[in-house]
Amino acid sequence: MATFAPLLEKLHSAPMQKDAFRQYVAQCAGLLSDVDTQLEILKAYGFPFVELDDSFALGTRFIHWREAKFCFVDIETTGAKPKDSQIIEIGAIQYQNGVIIDTFESYVYAPSVPDEISTLTGIYTKDLANAPSQKEVLEKFRLFLQDCIFVAHNVGFDYNFLDFSFQQHAIAGLLCPKLCTIDLAKQCILSPRYSLSFLNTFLGINTPISHRAYADALTALEVFKIASLCIPDSIQTVQDLIDFSKIGRPFIPQK
Repeated sequence: MATFAPLLEKLHSAPMQKDAFRQYVAQCAGLLSDVDTQLEILKAYGFPFVELDDSFALGTRFIHWREAKFCFVDIETTGAKPKDSQIIEIGAIQYQNGVIIDTFESYVYAPSVPDEISTLTGIYTKDLANAPSQKEVLEKFRLFLQDCIFVAHNVGFDYNFLDFSFQQHAIAGLLCPKLCTIDLAKQCILSPRYSLSFLNTFLGINTPISHRAYADALTALEVFKIASLCIPDSIQTVQDLIDFSKIGRPFIPQK
């Protein structure tokens, strides 16, 4: 899939006239024609654009963050790099308007699990012996994710690992908006450390299990809930929230 990061940056700055947008999509994809097909592919990948009367705009500017559908995601893997390892568990929670609306949890078959990963996660090779294949789980999870806002603690790892894995199995990858609960917590929560395990205890969340996909996704959701109590009123849209999380300095609420 061609890189569309420059197009996302352009839309972040301002809406684009329809002809200019379509031409840019064609250039990014290396296409000379059939831009409509490419637009459908972008939608399948979750690229956040909306069509207005005379332009295309960033869709995350039109959804209030409290009404958006978020998907809190965590994966367990056999290693740090997707080229050399694979996913062995996926856990995810869809959350909207303050309510959990759906959940996803599955082991993923792997021929073996390294000892250090078993020690960390409690997942052993024998646990995966009858698990569904990677392709089967990824296909089901891609349908589950749909066009949600992708949220994770250290979101870059989960997002990039899944995107690589999807495309390795000819499944639509990821261009959907993403939000990192580490970044958001740093803006909203004064804490000496921001690892998920530390915040779990420090904030009194006390999820009894860690380094398991669904449990960590649930803890990330609880961190998000606590952080959301200190999000300023000026933050209205999903894009406001994403931009706010990336400011890069701690946010101190006004008394």
